[in-house]
Amino acid sequence: MKQTPLHAVHVSLGAKMVPFAGFEMPVTYPSGINSEHRAVREDVGVFDVSHMGEFEITGSDRNAFVQRVTCNDVGALKPGQAQYSGILTKDGTFVDDCLVYRFEDKLMMVVNASNIQKDWDHIVAQKAGANVRLRDISDETALLAVQGPKAEGLVGQLTSLGVAMIPYYHFAQGKVAGVQCFVSRTGYTGEDGFELYCRAGDAEKLWLALVGAGRAEPVGLGARDTLRLEAGLPLYGNDIDDTTTPYEAGLAFIVKLEKGAPFTGLEVLKKQKLEGIQRRLVGFKVTEPKIVARPGFAVFLDGRQVDVVRSGTVTPTVNAAIGTTYLPAARARPGMKIEIDIRGKKVGAETVKMPFVPHRIKK
Repeated sequence: MKQTPLHAVHVSLGAKMVPFAGFEMPVTYPSGINSEHRAVREDVGVFDVSHMGEFEITGSDRNAFVQRVTCNDVGALKPGQAQYSGILTKDGTFVDDCLVYRFEDKLMMVVNASNIQKDWDHIVAQKAGANVRLRDISDETALLAVQGPKAEGLVGQLTSLGVAMIPYYHFAQGKVAGVQCFVSRTGYTGEDGFELYCRAGDAEKLWLALVGAGRAEPVGLGARDTLRLEAGLPLYGNDIDDTTTPYEAGLAFIVKLEKGAPFTGLEVLKKQKLEGIQRRLVGFKVTEPKIVARPGFAVFLDGRQVDVVRSGTVTPTVNAAIGTTYLPAARARPGMKIEIDIRGKKVGAETVKMPFVPHRIKK
């Protein structure tokens, strides 16, 4: 089991540590998931997400290469910008979702921890004769996510970078609390905030500057999941996987069919856009009290099973049992009555518009 550079810090804070994606990670701290969740919605919280994977791509063909292995348009990025994208199979389904960062002299892809080796193998296999150098820098890179309405104020106190001037999905390089970072206005909560990338050896210094009384509350994976579900943000392995395409998942905005460069999965996605999708991801709310629809539970429409619950839990801000599932495209709209098999009993639920909680991101 791997550990992030902040493992000892989490243990000293009394975090409950659990196995996740091959790492021992904090799922919650003594204050509990609800408190951590509220800190991010109302104040500011910090997550250790150093388990995420980072690939560095250099060389004269770097932009063309990443164009080929991702579905969004890298050509639209200027240095200092990032984009959400997908690494796809030849069938147009997800190998993984990712972020792509464009620097002056390189690109960086950020991938899910559980998929690092799979993604690496998939990307390397497409190198062919491209003049690129690929480096897996995951182990030497730490990542802290500072999220919430007071994130800008907190980070701004610790740096001379004009963080208030960093637009959404842009980044700047400089020192935060004396630590060389790049500071990206991105996140996975639906709140405003930043993701701070630094060297693994500097992570503890950065964490200690951000977390503590009068600053940010530490937040674990439990609240990360409730926050991202309320924000309608997909989780690989639940809402998206190698059986689902971006169009089915409601992520058409990351597919650039006309970007002028062929990419893996292009032909299948062209066909799917032309012919239409058969199913689509929707959000739902359980209509019976004190019942939670967990991932994997069977979902029925008109008495017939159509899918399973993809993501599902009770979340503090919505204060209800919510989740996601795939429905036939013609029925994938708010107000549809569905049933979920919860331990042998069919329980009522209704589809609702996502996100469940409005985003409050500073654009």
